[in-house]
Amino acid sequence: MADPRYAEEVKKYEFPMPSRDYVLQILQERGVPLDFNEIAAALDVQDFEYEAFIRRLGAMVRDGQIMRNRKNAYLIPAKADLVRGRVDGHKDGYGFLVPEGESPDIFLSAKEMEKVLHGDKVMVRITGNDRRGRPEGKIVEVLEHKNTHLVGRVCVEHGLMFVVAENKRISQDIMIAPDEPFKLSSLTNLKAVSQLFKPKKKPRAGQIVMVEILEQPKKHAKPIGRVLQILGDYADPGMEIEIALRKNELPFEFSFEVDAETKKLPDAVKKKDHEGREDLRSLPLVTIDGETARDFDDAVYCERQGQGFRLVVAIADVSHYVQPASALDVSALERGNSVYFPRRVIPMLPEKLSNGLCSINPKVERLVMVCDMAIDANGEIGPFRFYQAVMFSHARLTYNQVADALFNAGAEGTAAKKLVGELLPHLKNLDALFRVLVKARAKRGAIDFETVETRMIFDDKGKISNIVPTTRNDAHRIIEECMLAANVCASDFLQSNKHPALYRVHQGPTPEKLEGLRSFLGEFGLQLTGGDDPKAGDYARLLEKIQGRPDTQLLQTVMLRSLRQATYSPDNVGHFGLAYESYTHFTSPIRRYPDLLVHRAIKAVLAGKVYNPGDWEQIGLECSQTERRADEATRDVESWLKCYYMQDRVGEIFEGSVSAVVPFGIFVALDNVFVEGLVHVSELGSDYYHYDAARHQILGERTGKRFRLSDRVRVQLVRVDMETTKIDFKLLECLGPKEAAGA
Repeated sequence: MADPRYAEEVKKYEFPMPSRDYVLQILQERGVPLDFNEIAAALDVQDFEYEAFIRRLGAMVRDGQIMRNRKNAYLIPAKADLVRGRVDGHKDGYGFLVPEGESPDIFLSAKEMEKVLHGDKVMVRITGNDRRGRPEGKIVEVLEHKNTHLVGRVCVEHGLMFVVAENKRISQDIMIAPDEPFKLSSLTNLKAVSQLFKPKKKPRAGQIVMVEILEQPKKHAKPIGRVLQILGDYADPGMEIEIALRKNELPFEFSFEVDAETKKLPDAVKKKDHEGREDLRSLPLVTIDGETARDFDDAVYCERQGQGFRLVVAIADVSHYVQPASALDVSALERGNSVYFPRRVIPMLPEKLSNGLCSINPKVERLVMVCDMAIDANGEIGPFRFYQAVMFSHARLTYNQVADALFNAGAEGTAAKKLVGELLPHLKNLDALFRVLVKARAKRGAIDFETVETRMIFDDKGKISNIVPTTRNDAHRIIEECMLAANVCASDFLQSNKHPALYRVHQGPTPEKLEGLRSFLGEFGLQLTGGDDPKAGDYARLLEKIQGRPDTQLLQTVMLRSLRQATYSPDNVGHFGLAYESYTHFTSPIRRYPDLLVHRAIKAVLAGKVYNPGDWEQIGLECSQTERRADEATRDVESWLKCYYMQDRVGEIFEGSVSAVVPFGIFVALDNVFVEGLVHVSELGSDYYHYDAARHQILGERTGKRFRLSDRVRVQLVRVDMETTKIDFKLLECLGPKEAAGA
């Protein structure tokens, strides 16, 4: 048979169709578009097979493998100089085609974008270059419409109702069908919105609604939709989260199937679950977390072992309750991770698991996966083993309690020591181990960037009243080092047993970013060692060298931005930032799906089996994407809350530092307020300013005035736009750059 996939087709179908590869092969060989009859004849498709073959060609068209021209002939897009990809919209109306593969993005004018919405899959023909020299395209065919529902704000003008999408990448207004402006939907059973919802009431201008798109945009017609759900008014408590959930397409309700499976789970650990597990109930394992934590997925214990230590890290055994391919498992993969908003959590698993059975609550039995390690006096991990166990948490401690008990000589320390009681010696062992691991970390060359994290304080009405910095004490770092050790062991265990897994990978800088960083550092008389392949240790040594300089923050920021984002992948390329050759996530299966997969893989190795969840690479891509989605959603919420916090402070004067430089101005982070806003280039002074990405600066052509990352400025708050979550400043005074020491 000439069909390269014939053997596979025979296994799938009683009467096998010509495979997709065979169709493409014929079109490639003929070199011209072929109509249906010509393709059918070339592939010897019989009359009774026509219907099935038409469906196969239709699927290939939908997937962009082939397309039909105006004469209804089929052709290969690449032969017609067509490029397939995803539309990436811009708030100003234009957009880009992001091609599949590594081809450069293709500019789409605002006129072309009238045919599609952000996220749609399309076929584009390159028509030339735009005025900036970028390839420009014309949309030939829409392969798939991504948006079926969206969240937005109701507007009414001249009697016409339309919705402006909260996702600013969708610039088209959604016209509301006049004959059906509102329809009750099954979505309205959401607990989060049921109190806001008023059945069959027409939405008012300014309200936030969920819209179903009835007709997608066309060349000469805007998209048309109907309101499915009224979420409420823009300033209602918690509305920022309701918007972020829908805008970022975050699953936030569990299905009936998940609820049904969850109800079947026991309320407590059963005696039969002890079978085949080691009994650690007498071992004084404790959890150490923040004051507001509700799910506890790890417990620790440390004892002296000769000159070294024995470290036991017990992790909630989520895989015992969440079985592969179950409704719970499918839902967990779809969510990818828990999402933590201020005052609200969207859990990866139902509360019965995340706060109950799989949360290591104090004074109750819990099933756990254990990493039991021997660590020598130099912080080197020696023999370790993984096993399933049952444990009993002896205490739920907080970071502050542990820090007070270990390091505070005052009244708080005395009270904390009394609280932890006989657990204190074990906590001291943990601290001693931590000191050893920190030295090993420095010797390894791990990068330790100093960043400021903040926490929002809310009033009794649920509105933000203050933003304060959070301080990490050594108790935080004790737990962090314990978790790192367990994660490294998990990675080594799976790799040494040649079992596939999802690794947490972090690659070093790209050649382009490395060149830009070295060029920037050279202006300060600094050098990053390591040649064309610097290691984390080279970064760490440079960070140590620049400490105490007035421009430390500037240099550290540029170094951090030169690195790539960490992702999940079955290809173990190591973790650059932590300076590990092999690293994975094992310690948080309650809130991260990759950790659940790692647990299953470890159990499979222990049982002499192989765990196969499917395409490891695709799952890694999905988990990386859901992680980014969660980050974007939390940024949306924090931006809205910060705007709300600042809206009554218009006219006030602040000091701050330049946190980012962009072609249209500078972003300024305010001191002690922890809010960021834009000084538009038009507010920088009467001059033409030119953006220099390599030097992270914007420079005045006539005055030579320069604004650079970390420069100190005094600004006045002039505008807060709640709808676009933008904060605008006016520059009052440049307080001067933080010049390099000795420069």
